[in-house]
Amino acid sequence: MASIKKKSLRKIKQLYYQKQLSMKEIGDKIGVSWNAVYYFMRHYNLKRRTFSEDNQIRFLKKIPSFQVKQNFSKFDHRLKIIGTMLYWAEGAKASSGKKSIDFVNSDFQMINLFMIFLRKICGIDESKLRVLLYCYSNQNVNNLINFWSNLTKIPKSQFTKPYVRDDFKKDKENKMPYGLVHIRYGDKKLFLLINKWKDDFIREFNRF
Repeated sequence: MASIKKKSLRKIKQLYYQKQLSMKEIGDKIGVSWNAVYYFMRHYNLKRRTFSEDNQIRFLKKIPSFQVKQNFSKFDHRLKIIGTMLYWAEGAKASSGKKSIDFVNSDFQMINLFMIFLRKICGIDESKLRVLLYCYSNQNVNNLINFWSNLTKIPKSQFTKPYVRDDFKKDKENKMPYGLVHIRYGDKKLFLLINKWKDDFIREFNRF
């Protein structure tokens, strides 16, 4: 295993603490294994980051899968407010342990509006969308998937296995004629951004 000379101490410090590279990234950069970097840092008592600190750095460096629209029109600004408030009301919350978008509803108009928000304001990557259908056993699953796929313009291949309840009750026959869907998008950065927008709007409106 190639070793690292003492004269590299300053460079290692700069790469690790200032540029926040990982030990593997440092090793790749200077042509040694990550083990060599690890033993070098231990030998010179260089404090290493915790696992959670490393995770946070990786998260911050990760390129978002979405691209928020710039130069909003009045319509865009209204749509941003509507979409954010919809998610506040009907989306999974941080307190639930969720760290990705999960918007839930049975109202097709509400689902359609939220999809417009995701596409026109958030600039999402269509391939990361997933849909979970929730329905009762007396409903035709294929027809419902076709309905939601046509409405949302999300391919049926991006629908996950539906959740079908067997405990159907007659008095609920018309309660969810199209079932209920979860619109999911796996990007923690978008989840945090929409929650930030929500907090910003709350502060703005609380001034009145």
